[in-house]
Amino acid sequence: MYRQHFNRMIIVLLTFVSCTNATSAQDKQAVKIPSIPHPLYWDIKPVTYSIKGNELFISAGEKTDMFRDPNVTYNTDNAPKLMFMPDDDFVLVTSIEHRFVNKWDGGAIVLKSDSLNWVKFCFEKDYTGARRVVSVVTKDISDDCNSVEIKSDKVFYKIAKAGNVITLYYSETGAKWFLVRHLQFDARKGYTVGFLAQSPTGKKCDVTFANIKYEAKKIKDPYLGE
Repeated sequence: MYRQHFNRMIIVLLTFVSCTNATSAQDKQAVKIPSIPHPLYWDIKPVTYSIKGNELFISAGEKTDMFRDPNVTYNTDNAPKLMFMPDDDFVLVTSIEHRFVNKWDGGAIVLKSDSLNWVKFCFEKDYTGARRVVSVVTKDISDDCNSVEIKSDKVFYKIAKAGNVITLYYSETGAKWFLVRHLQFDARKGYTVGFLAQSPTGKKCDVTFANIKYEAKKIKDPYLGE
């Protein structure tokens, strides 16, 4: 009787472990974008998403954001993010487009070392209602920097990593690049980079990332991004 009960418990335990592993594997199912030679995974899943060639669509749900307020009154990281582990040195380019419906609605490139150390290069609707190039460098606390205003719903972004230096660029055409930020950042082993959508005050934000290009290379001139 005891042996039968013990064997039954072992079977239940093994079944639970097997199901848990299966669920975990399903949650970490790889996503592919043709121009990126690495598998991508959802850090946090979106409401919906789609991929067509080198174009990614992400729909973020309500009250989704990634920010650590300097006043320490608002710390959150629940925005959907599609991430991958890049090469040691790389250049990632994408256009970002959305409708700018609600305050702080945005799409971004994210480089994440861990939950307290990350860079969010965001195209968002700012507190004045403008379409704004914004960079958020977080080293425990977020450094929120508002840059140039964009007149259209679409902008091109580039992020380059060369050693421990990160450089951020924007372009209105995807041809001529303007340097936004050039900084040192401790990208620890296993760090990831990818795409984020957010809607901190709205019900949703639909973001399209198009013209996605990735190169495993080290830029030589930070002002040119080449």
